[in-house]
Amino acid sequence: MQLVKVGLCAFGMSGKVFHAPFLKEHPGFFMSAVVERSKEESKEKYPDATIYRSVEEMLNHSDVEVVVVNTPVQTHFEYVKMALEAGKNVIVEKPFTVDVSEAEQLVQLAEEKGLFLSVYQNRRFDRDFLQVKKILNDKKLGDIKEAEIRFDRFRTEPSGKQHKENPQQTGSGSLHDLGAHLIDQAVQLFGFPEKLFGDVFSMKGIEYANDYFEIILFYKNKMRVRLKSSVFSKEAHYAYVIHGNKGSFLQERTDNQETELVAGTLPTYGENWMLPLKDSDGILNYVNDHGETERTLTSSEPGNYMNYYQEIYEHIVFGYDLPSPGKEVIQNMKLIDACFESSEKEEVIHLD
Repeated sequence: MQLVKVGLCAFGMSGKVFHAPFLKEHPGFFMSAVVERSKEESKEKYPDATIYRSVEEMLNHSDVEVVVVNTPVQTHFEYVKMALEAGKNVIVEKPFTVDVSEAEQLVQLAEEKGLFLSVYQNRRFDRDFLQVKKILNDKKLGDIKEAEIRFDRFRTEPSGKQHKENPQQTGSGSLHDLGAHLIDQAVQLFGFPEKLFGDVFSMKGIEYANDYFEIILFYKNKMRVRLKSSVFSKEAHYAYVIHGNKGSFLQERTDNQETELVAGTLPTYGENWMLPLKDSDGILNYVNDHGETERTLTSSEPGNYMNYYQEIYEHIVFGYDLPSPGKEVIQNMKLIDACFESSEKEEVIHLD
């Protein structure tokens, strides 16, 4: 099997949880380099990875083929550009960049260099999102009229992370953090909208970056999609609510890959590493072809973030489609920018 050398730009939570374990367990990848500015925490689990003290040092001295830019979003533009100019393919954490202008510049540079640029949209591989895709593909709901996707938390106290909570730093706040997932999922499920309205603000106060947003996406077929997130949600809502002219589907957010990874569980290659659910996590209620109502409890199949890296590997080795290419995710950045504009102007924004 062809071995692909990869370098991580940071070894914080993102590196420890979402990237290094999958690179270690996938036989086609070798994490040969990691940036740790002062510590050497990676040595315990990844002793074969050379530690560099800066991204510049890694790019100048490492022979990695792929660089994972998993630093704070405010540094994404600088480090992705640096890696591309050094001739490296790039995986960049979501959100892609702080605005659409930066995203467009990076995509153009990658095309000029003949390199790939993929955005790590890992929640395309969540069990609950995959179940919604399956239900929509089955077309039992008929023509979709309304949908809501939520990602709520109960985190009423500040985290102390300036790059996420300082309102003076572009790219901080929930809209770039969780909104990048919800917007991506909406576009994947329903396509790019005609216009939007956004309400974005901080429930904790103006000294903190936005921690609440509600977005309404308007589609030409008169469908509406609402995206919502709050950090003051003690009781869980259904994460996905889909209504069509033949029925409805409600899906809980049940993917627990992140929880297992944080606890130290290692993913496995070539099979689902998460256990099946013991209980149902969805409700499907629709009118069948005989005019009869069918209401069933549904259970989603395990998700698997390893499939993202498998698709990256197949793109490198076999030339298969690149997962979440930067050129595609530019659309998400356009919607994030439009949300801020809409919230500030308190008006609907028409999209190109």
